Amino acid sequence: MRVDLFDFDLPPELIALRPASPRDTARLLLLAGDRTVDRSVLDLPDLLQPGDCLVFNDTRVIPAQLEGRRGEARIGATLHKREGLRDWRAFVRNAKRVRDGDRIEFGAGVSAIAQSRGDDGSILLHFEGDEPVEVLLERAGTMPLPPYIAAKRPVDDRDAADYQTMFAAEKGAVAAPTAALHFTPGLMDALATRGIGHETLTLHVGAGTFLPVKADKTEDHQMHAEWGRIDAATADRLNEVRARGGRVIAVGTTSLRLLESAAGDDDIIQPFEGDTAIFITPGYRFKAVDGLMTNFHLPKSTLFMLVSALMGLERMQAAYAHAIGGGYRFYSYGDSSLLLPRG
Repeated sequence: MRVDLFDFDLPPELIALRPASPRDTARLLLLAGDRTVDRSVLDLPDLLQPGDCLVFNDTRVIPAQLEGRRGEARIGATLHKREGLRDWRAFVRNAKRVRDGDRIEFGAGVSAIAQSRGDDGSILLHFEGDEPVEVLLERAGTMPLPPYIAAKRPVDDRDAADYQTMFAAEKGAVAAPTAALHFTPGLMDALATRGIGHETLTLHVGAGTFLPVKADKTEDHQMHAEWGRIDAATADRLNEVRARGGRVIAVGTTSLRLLESAAGDDDIIQPFEGDTAIFITPGYRFKAVDGLMTNFHLPKSTLFMLVSALMGLERMQAAYAHAIGGGYRFYSYGDSSLLLPRG
């Protein structure tokens, strides 16, 4: 398909720079079958059915944004995928000033040696020393806000809490699974009282999620890979939900992508551990999920292609026009949507 089919105009003032407060007071656009309804995240227990199950990503964002120097050159690095105990792929600002074997000093006693370059332009960084890389990042790194927020304001102390979900446990992401930012303990209690369950999986979101699609056709785009895991017990429980007639609702495109990577052609979710580079576009047959809760995505992004695959391109174009006209807030800190293709 042509990538320009997924383009739309977004007024810059609709890009959210802070999350809603409290988090669960964000607006929610319900798309259920052919209905489009303006609701609130707080309404979620009434929008789902007893026996449904929400699936959250429990990855935790690490301080993966680094600023340093190679000699006199200022170098910025955003880690995006671990490739070894001390090795991380990174997108590097001012990369032309970095050669293989160069040492980059990030301050606070943290340094890394530049190694091989990837096809996507990233550089493999080998962190020096004996301390775990996670300890080094806590000392020298900052929260890696999405570029459309970081371009408008600096990272501050609030982001350390705002850019983590209440489920964050497994360190390794360099971007938050932002659909789950809307959830609070009070909302989870209300869902449980309604008889709506939840499960967690782990997908370490990479900075590649923000990369623009530069190809003219979707089939020419190379999707970034991310590491994920679904254990056997979780897979079994999710399969039981559907066997009992309940629905599996992914919270966020990261959860959805991992569930679909783990499902076989028989629509059964299997245990999974490893990289996934699944790229979901219109025409894809969904095997593991019955719905999706997700924020509003960038024009011509792989994520807008994914929601268009779930609901139909014309349906999502109309829904986004409705959201823009209604002043919904977009992107990571923005409002939410609940997509239920079968109503």
